[in-house]
Amino acid sequence: MKRSISHVRIVGSVLLGALPLAIACSGGTSPGTPGGTANPVEPSGGSSSSGGGTASTPGASGTGSGATSSGGGTNGGAMGGGPASSGAGTSGSSSGSPAPTGAGGGVSTSSGGSSGSSSSAGSSSSGGKASSSGVAAGSSSSGGAAGDAGSSGGASTGSGDGGNAGTPVADPTKKITVWLAGDSTMMNCQGVCPCGWGSQFQPYFNANVTVVDSAAGGRSIQTWLYDPNVGTTMTANGECTVSPMTYSARWQAMLDATSGMKPGDYLFIEFGINDADATCNRHVGSALFETYLGTMAMAAKTRGAQPIFLTSTSMMACTGATVTPNRPFGPETKAAGTSNGVPVIDLTTLSANLFTTLALCPNDLNFMSTTEPVGLFFCDDHTHFEAAGAKQIAGVVAQALKDQNIGLAAYLK
Repeated sequence: MKRSISHVRIVGSVLLGALPLAIACSGGTSPGTPGGTANPVEPSGGSSSSGGGTASTPGASGTGSGATSSGGGTNGGAMGGGPASSGAGTSGSSSGSPAPTGAGGGVSTSSGGSSGSSSSAGSSSSGGKASSSGVAAGSSSSGGAAGDAGSSGGASTGSGDGGNAGTPVADPTKKITVWLAGDSTMMNCQGVCPCGWGSQFQPYFNANVTVVDSAAGGRSIQTWLYDPNVGTTMTANGECTVSPMTYSARWQAMLDATSGMKPGDYLFIEFGINDADATCNRHVGSALFETYLGTMAMAAKTRGAQPIFLTSTSMMACTGATVTPNRPFGPETKAAGTSNGVPVIDLTTLSANLFTTLALCPNDLNFMSTTEPVGLFFCDDHTHFEAAGAKQIAGVVAQALKDQNIGLAAYLK
């Protein structure tokens, strides 16, 4: 008899999981730390102005001689991304991503505006990506990931779709960690059901990869970052209150200078289902969603890790024998990938295609069946997976690494 999760049955697009303790307050919605209150693992190097002003942290730690670009976000404390651009020219403000002010010293270009030639190893155009080592080496073209980052000073010629131009080739003999941040469709198994695809990801890699699955059920990107400090009150600007602006233990663990993300690691980020909730504490607006993605990506890059964005796994919605891809925040995820030079895996489309290939449509919605294909793949709803289903989703993600020339593919068995 398959286990039912009906005691926490999810309605519509809301995912399973215990809600974090909601603490309503008037702390605002900036993804940074307001009022000079620094997050414990991010020594502040100054503060950035909110609403698109230029960062007040010194740009001197960049490798170029130009001014730092403005962050364009609402961040006041950021997550450890280094100063913004290293170019000698001027750069316009980037829309939707924060102006990081934490320690880390990495160098990245910002999207928007035009960027002058860098004094490091080449020139960078807007929308490009910093090298994974945090030092601008060569340049990236608009929207794409940089070429072999750090390998030469030449310009990259590819223009990618949301960063889908690939990433530097990895050395599969080097031990690395693959960090996972997401919701219940990615999390470790909770008994028989549900099992997120992250729980089945490890077997696809060689012995030099360690997968750390920190996905948590029922989380939006904001509650994942700030548990348990996101309140149930919505402010006048339509976002949930957060106070204090202290990161969750799971994010602090990834940011830890000793045991967290390190050069060569990868950070997979998948949110968007719970974020579409109309009420707090899970609601996240489109602009803030993109800002948080950019902030997490910057934190990874400044530590030498490579971020990868994923759109959410599709809901089982049949149109005849075909599953129609459907999940919120897909466009925002792709836009954040383009503006931050991060590869995007369109898991919404890929998972829908898988469901169609497996002939899961049409069906009688008998998700509790232990013999029918749809029941063997899903728990008792259209969102959460049995272990067998999660394994197939993990395989789709692994194949996407190859198809999109993402460096981590070198570690696949």
